[in-house]
Amino acid sequence: MSSGSAWLILFIAGLCEVGWAVGMKYTEGFSRLWPSIWTVLGMAASVILLAWSLKTLPLGTAYAVWTGIGAVGTAILGIYLFDEPRDALRLACIALIVAGIVGLKLVTAEGD
Repeated sequence: MSSGSAWLILFIAGLCEVGWAVGMKYTEGFSRLWPSIWTVLGMAASVILLAWSLKTLPLGTAYAVWTGIGAVGTAILGIYLFDEPRDALRLACIALIVAGIVGLKLVTAEGD
């Protein structure tokens, strides 16, 4: 697998992580059938795609980027969907995570 494909798969894995994390809110403790099914499918897809990306990408980088995408996406959707706080310090911290993801991508690209 090419490095570009691995990064795309990792990005999609991160989006799946966002999906299952947000989905958990809708499962009401896994007591609602369809949200629970979609959440579990998102979990499986996220981990499987992460594993595929690890065929090419370094473990530490891929895991950090995967969790970073999940954290940023979940925080942004929490603000948008659930009216969570959107103060400047929180947004700055989210931006720092994004900077870390971009930095890891750039450093890893140099090593390819």
